[in-house]
Amino acid sequence: MRHLLFTLVASATLFACTPPGTEQGSSTSGPGAALDLKQIEQHILDRPNDPNAYADRALYYERLDSSALAESDWKRTILLDSTNTRWRIALGDLYFRKVRLMDAEQRFQEAIRLEPNGTKGRSKLSEVYLMQGRYPEAMTVANDALRIDPQDASLYNLKGWIHRTAGDTNLAISSYHTAVERDPQFYDAYISLGILHAARQDPLALEYYNSALEIRPESVEALYNKAIFAQEHGRDSLALVCYERIIAVEPKYPLAYYNRGYVYLEHQKRVADARREFNTAIQLLPDYTAAYYNRGLTYELDNKLDSALLDYQQALRLDPGFTPAAQGLGRLQDRGVAVKLR
Repeated sequence: MRHLLFTLVASATLFACTPPGTEQGSSTSGPGAALDLKQIEQHILDRPNDPNAYADRALYYERLDSSALAESDWKRTILLDSTNTRWRIALGDLYFRKVRLMDAEQRFQEAIRLEPNGTKGRSKLSEVYLMQGRYPEAMTVANDALRIDPQDASLYNLKGWIHRTAGDTNLAISSYHTAVERDPQFYDAYISLGILHAARQDPLALEYYNSALEIRPESVEALYNKAIFAQEHGRDSLALVCYERIIAVEPKYPLAYYNRGYVYLEHQKRVADARREFNTAIQLLPDYTAAYYNRGLTYELDNKLDSALLDYQQALRLDPGFTPAAQGLGRLQDRGVAVKLR
């Protein structure tokens, strides 16, 4: 069956693909995070020269993805409090998330000039260089920050990301190891170590995922990566336990159902059980091409050829270049099924 079944055990690199230190919100946080716009604007009226009030509104606009309005308010905070690096870093973060890397670089460089003994601006600037593919410069700036604070685990994690992106996995692993030595609760570094060891087919990957799960027991990311490694190395029972835990945490996570179906079909020949899992994956993700194909394969194996035909055709409608579905139609034609592509 292996040559028929389409494997979409999504790579573990599906996760952990955001550079370390790249936050989803601004680097500035505070009471404004819980305020509505009316309250925030009243604060601005009451304290028109308080940069914190404008920062609250900038954060509010960022949550609405109103980048232009947020940018305007961050600029206002800088005008009101020009020597505080906090605001320049916040504006740089906004630019970074919007991939305005030159603007982000400018703001982070300003922060460094204002606070030459600080590490925040340097770590942010290093991330900009990393995203631009300027690896030597990214590493130089990260090392400059480490000379200021040699105990900062996040900076070693950043170095790991730079080495990893530049293609040096040995040095990446070394940097991630140092990160967890500095901070044994550094979840992201354990995930990265797991991914890099999994790519080497090294069973140590499971230990790193387990370490991540000790920190975040309900992490879908860690559970999924652990399940994939187990599934690919003949440990079906462990993989199924992980998928079960994922579903308990996040019942609408289609990859867990899909991959559980894969284990049932490919490894355990439980065709009906596999079909049930693919059904659920399709219900949760109606354009899940591979799930249609693999469900079609379960029908083909049960000689329900008309149902297999419908699923293979649907897979090709979703992705006309999906070769396994085209091959499936070819097999059905060989068995006498009239195939008409729609």
